[in-house]
Amino acid sequence: MLVLACLAAAGCGSARSGTAGPGSASSVPGGTGDGVAVKAGAQGATGVQAVPRFRGEIVTGREAVRGKVRYAWRRGCPVGPVELLLLRVDYWGFDKRVHQGELIVHRDHARRILVVLGKLFKARYPIQRLQLVDAYQADDDRSMAANNTSAFNCRRVSGSTRWSEHAFGRAIDVNPLRNPYVTRGGRVSPPAGRPYANRARRAAGMIHANDAVVRAFAAAGWRWGGYWSGSKDYQHFSSTGR
Repeated sequence: MLVLACLAAAGCGSARSGTAGPGSASSVPGGTGDGVAVKAGAQGATGVQAVPRFRGEIVTGREAVRGKVRYAWRRGCPVGPVELLLLRVDYWGFDKRVHQGELIVHRDHARRILVVLGKLFKARYPIQRLQLVDAYQADDDRSMAANNTSAFNCRRVSGSTRWSEHAFGRAIDVNPLRNPYVTRGGRVSPPAGRPYANRARRAAGMIHANDAVVRAFAAAGWRWGGYWSGSKDYQHFSSTGR
């Protein structure tokens, strides 16, 4: 059963039928957006330019998530598929067109994150890709290199035995190539994101202190890794601040 969530912050369109989603693990699209694109400049019968309205939904049902996390989840993970929810939402691509993407988060945060994504859509903040990490066989390095925005992934913090906040479904990495992780010593991840380690730059999809992206997540109680002391994780938002 599909449950449509209408967001006052961004407007609400009609419910969609079908369950077609983004690319598969064997074929990762190379364009600037995934899913079906909708022209942003279409005109209605009156000749007035139509303004796209955000459409977002929480997909419910016992198997809605299980079939989407064949790589991202395994036995021993700190949460089970029943504790996660699938979001299917519209977003603005780097091509200035509307696309449909998917995200998996913990059920306790699903509605708040749906509101956040509605606010980003209203602000026309561009997202290059919004695919589940299963499209990259849950390989975080591949997902980041593709500048893919993602959430749930049952993995450890790099270089440690501690579970990442992504393993709980309570963290999201946004446009990671344009918002890289930069250590105190200057290491940049993903490596191709090095030109964007210079945060004085202003390029599409970059996140800066107190901008529309940071404010939208802050309103949901999520904190930004760009405010960390020492190493900075400019792509990272989480409910715990970790």
